[in-house]
Amino acid sequence: MATSLNLTPVAVEKVKEILAQQEPQPLGLRLAVVGGGCSGFSYQMNFENETNPIDKTFDFDGLKVFVDQASLMYLRGTKVDYIESLAGSGFKFENPNVKSTCGCGSSFTV
Repeated sequence: MATSLNLTPVAVEKVKEILAQQEPQPLGLRLAVVGGGCSGFSYQMNFENETNPIDKTFDFDGLKVFVDQASLMYLRGTKVDYIESLAGSGFKFENPNVKSTCGCGSSFTV
């Protein structure tokens, strides 16, 4: 099983584009897994201005991505992509740890 987190180049560019519009400009992106949602867990993406020394920091082409230790175990091997289609656009998580998801597509069970 992969031990790392991966953001596709398309996702990195989209985050950088949104990040550049923020004032003041944040340090980077925080990815987290939080309890809740219809299947037990859900993903959270927020801009981060302060880091925690125990965060794992990833660098994707200059984009800093911060993940707390608890979330990291749920995100191992996850690929984050940005999809644009006629049905809509948004970030898509492909997580090999997920056992099931709900109908809304934004929460999951491990």
